[in-house]
Amino acid sequence: MIRMPARNPLDALSLVLASVDALRNLRALYVLLATFAIAGLLTAMAEASLIKGGVWGPVEAGAALFAAFYGGNAAGILVMDEARGVAEREIGDALRASLLTAHRLLLALLLVGAAYALFGAALLGLLWLCRTAVSGPVLGPMLFGLAVPIGVVGVGLAVLAMLAVVVPLAAPGVWAGTGVLTLVRQLAALVRQRLLTVALLMAAVTLLTAGVGAIVTFVVMAGGRIVAELGIAVVDVDVPAQQLMAGLFGYGLRTLGAAGAPQGSSGHVAAALVGGGVVFALALVLPGLVYLRGTCSVYLALLDPRETSDTSQP
Repeated sequence: MIRMPARNPLDALSLVLASVDALRNLRALYVLLATFAIAGLLTAMAEASLIKGGVWGPVEAGAALFAAFYGGNAAGILVMDEARGVAEREIGDALRASLLTAHRLLLALLLVGAAYALFGAALLGLLWLCRTAVSGPVLGPMLFGLAVPIGVVGVGLAVLAMLAVVVPLAAPGVWAGTGVLTLVRQLAALVRQRLLTVALLMAAVTLLTAGVGAIVTFVVMAGGRIVAELGIAVVDVDVPAQQLMAGLFGYGLRTLGAAGAPQGSSGHVAAALVGGGVVFALALVLPGLVYLRGTCSVYLALLDPRETSDTSQP
């Protein structure tokens, strides 16, 4: 039986608000940045190979997914260590733990998907019984009148459970060392007992992440605009400030030729694009780090810590 601690919701909310401390977790930040860079590079290589018709495109795309999945889980493990207040492991240890345990997330999602498929099949079967040709002109409409509220409420709750519980909290359970079957039971217990609380806490996590993203965006835009203007005035780069800021929006070196940059300035513009790309990656990673810590905080706030360390499952 999964034990739900009798925690004050305000205490759980305070744990969520403390998720901004994740910005100081330099190890997790480094792993996320490296994952973003490696996955992005492999994706670009896959796109180039597919355009050229090479055979390496699918391989490189698979490698990008592999790096993104296991790298993201390694960062999540480091964030979970911080959220639990335990000794934070080294990056190499986190990567090894990710390679050994991240598959639990896929297995748990597969079991949850099977449960959703059974629910969908049951709902379709009920609707099929409502057909006049099956149940008759009297019983069919009566069954349909019963199926409508059941279907509306059931489907709505299932979608809410998927978005508020399964998607955000399955990975933190794996990062905490929970086995597959225990994790599925935990998610089911949260849906049965704390669905509204989890939904509100995840809404708070989303708002907190959006707030951090807005602040980071303001810093990047304000700083980028001023540095671009100074670059034109001091360095004497003869391109528009907007082109110098292109890297801050995720554009790469391919934009040089398309934008018609002057030959004499191409070196400075390329350097600005590379530097802006680093800032762009950092601006994406920081809110993501806060979101990961927020999901870990929600998971730990609503589950008994004794239920989060089952290593007997595969």
